Amino acid sequence: MPVWLREFRWRQTPAAVYLSLPLHGVRVTSANIFCTDQYLKVSVPPFLFEAILYAPIDDTNSTAKIGNGIIFFTLYKKEVAMWDSLTLSNANKEKLQYLRENAVLKAHEKAKEETEAKKVTKQEHKKYALEATMKLEEAERKRIEDLKEKERQKVTEELELWRKEQKDTEKQKRVQKEEELHQEVEQLKEKKKEKMNKAGIPNEGTSKTRLKPTKGCCGSYSMFSENLKEEQLPAPRSAATIKIDFTPRVFPTALRESRVAEEEEWLRKQAEARRTINADLSELEDLKEEEKNPDWLKDKGNKMFATGNYLAAVNAYNLAVRLNNKLPLLYLNRAACHLKLRNLHKAIEDSSKALELLTPPVPDNENARVKAYVRRGTAFCQLELYTEGLQDYEAALKINPKNKTIEKDAEKIRHLIQGTTQDS
Repeated sequence: MPVWLREFRWRQTPAAVYLSLPLHGVRVTSANIFCTDQYLKVSVPPFLFEAILYAPIDDTNSTAKIGNGIIFFTLYKKEVAMWDSLTLSNANKEKLQYLRENAVLKAHEKAKEETEAKKVTKQEHKKYALEATMKLEEAERKRIEDLKEKERQKVTEELELWRKEQKDTEKQKRVQKEEELHQEVEQLKEKKKEKMNKAGIPNEGTSKTRLKPTKGCCGSYSMFSENLKEEQLPAPRSAATIKIDFTPRVFPTALRESRVAEEEEWLRKQAEARRTINADLSELEDLKEEEKNPDWLKDKGNKMFATGNYLAAVNAYNLAVRLNNKLPLLYLNRAACHLKLRNLHKAIEDSSKALELLTPPVPDNENARVKAYVRRGTAFCQLELYTEGLQDYEAALKINPKNKTIEKDAEKIRHLIQGTTQDS
């Protein structure tokens, strides 16, 4: 039976009540004190003090100081007035019991409200942290893009300067060639004039010989025929500019270096994702273009997973799956998050969906299939479905028989199954 404390001292002012409660020989903490607006209880086994206060108090601002075996209460009144006594007088047991139960109920409701408020505050803090992280990443991405743009402009300016220098050099060479060609033509003309001057005063013998026509199919021959042929030189070719039009390409690599099949597959997936966005996700209109990219969201989820923010990672993977539900890595990574959050059934569903998309089985998707089997097997084992878990681990060992970690885990599951069978 508890020992009821009847010895206490109290005094009051119109605004507050001061209560002194002696508790010698026992250790008192704040957990031993329970106070509401009209109910005060101190329970320090074997001692017990209980009081139904005369009028309501402000339990939020009221204080209790513990020291030297004494608890000193400062109770602030809700209404400024003088009390006739510390506790209610002439109250029957039913009313006291009602006031006691009502005080406990109010305390529970207040604690529940405080818990909900803390939960809301925690969620707001998480949301703010996520928004701050995204803003920082956006600023970093913008900074990198600005650096790239500056570098591109610098390279473009250097390229334009080089092209201008090349044009100037080619123009100088062309002018020099034209001058040389003009000089050669002038020299030829001078030589022709000299030959004509020499041929203008021939002797009789040479004159008769040169004026004698020749017989044949080619007609008469003249001493000036050779000079006439030399005068018929072609004119210099005029300068021109050759225009080259390149086929537009989405990818920066040259066509001869690209892998056309993979690029077309990537373009097809992007087009499908854009159609999905335009058709079903009208609430994403405020997002930026890169934030509507499943690959960008997958990388975002991977970063959140690495920092231990599994809920944010799941949200990123969820949005990526809504944009493109044909990427097995999205389901595989989301299954890892569900394992961390103990959402075991969802982890099994995502692992199964990833295995469904990883078909046909080829060497390129071996690692992904091993991870899917192991994560689904782990979820089964945590649900105590050891037989199904062992089947998945054995399937993973068939794909990668050299993995010692998977082999050890499979052996542990076999021992668990044998122990369960023996117990039954």
